[in-house]
Amino acid sequence: MRRRIDGGSPFEAAYGYSRAVVQDGFVFVAGTTGYDYTAMTMPEDVAAQAEACWRTIAAVLVEAGSSLEQVVRATYYVTDRADAEAVLAVCGRVMGAARPAATLVVVAGLLRPEMKVEIEVTAVLPAR
Repeated sequence: MRRRIDGGSPFEAAYGYSRAVVQDGFVFVAGTTGYDYTAMTMPEDVAAQAEACWRTIAAVLVEAGSSLEQVVRATYYVTDRADAEAVLAVCGRVMGAARPAATLVVVAGLLRPEMKVEIEVTAVLPAR
């Protein structure tokens, strides 16, 4: 059984994706940027963007019945190699307990120029 979770971003409906999909004991969270989807604003600082990504991801995981501690895979995308350490410091603090298999990729750009970091994760649903 597949369950889709809406994260509140107008991009989801417009671009045909879900913030997360729950299926077969996993929660697949789409690439998440640092937007505050209520105000549609984004911090300029890359570390603040990473923090905002994790807030959105954490809320979606809870809605799915999982948590940050259940994350088993993470991919971090940054648009500037110089921002990698700041993003990884935030990720290390947030993911310190879970320590998922993770990859950081430096990309040429993201959808909008203000986007400096995007994070996607896969988590497991806890055994019931």
